[in-house]
Amino acid sequence: MRKAFFPGSFDPFTKGHADIVHRGLKLFDEIIIGIGTNSVKQRYFAIPEIEEAIQRAFRGNERVKIVHYDDLTALVAEQYGARFIIRGLRNTTDFEYENTISQVNRQICDGLETVFLITSPQFAPISSTIVRELHKYGADISSYIP
Repeated sequence: MRKAFFPGSFDPFTKGHADIVHRGLKLFDEIIIGIGTNSVKQRYFAIPEIEEAIQRAFRGNERVKIVHYDDLTALVAEQYGARFIIRGLRNTTDFEYENTISQVNRQICDGLETVFLITSPQFAPISSTIVRELHKYGADISSYIP
C-alpha cells in the first residue's frame, strides 16, 4: 500500500489543499493529512475547527485520514507508515523552501521521498495567509475553502 503524508498547518484548509489531496489520491492508496504545529506561527483557526473542515471536505472517503501532531514531520510520516510526503507548489519560492525541507526529511528518515504537485492554475493565488487576512476583516472566504 502506497501511503503519503500531507503535512501543513492548514490554517485554514483551502481549496488548493483539497485539490492536492484529490490529485494525490490518483497516485497513492491512502493520504494522511497531518495538521502540524509550527513553532514560528501563531494559529488563527483552532485545530478542532480545521479538522472538522477537512472531515467535511472528504466525508465518506476512507482513503483520507486526518491526524494532528507536534513533532518532526519526517518522524510522524514514518510513524504512520508513509514512505512519501506530498506537497503542493504554487511558485518557485515554494519550491526553494520545500526543496530544503525535503532534503532534511530524507536525512532524518532514509528512503522518505517528497512528491511535489504543481498547484492547479485556478488555485495558485490562494494562500492560507491571504484567506486568514480576508476572514480577519470580515470578507467572505467561502470561495477559497471547501
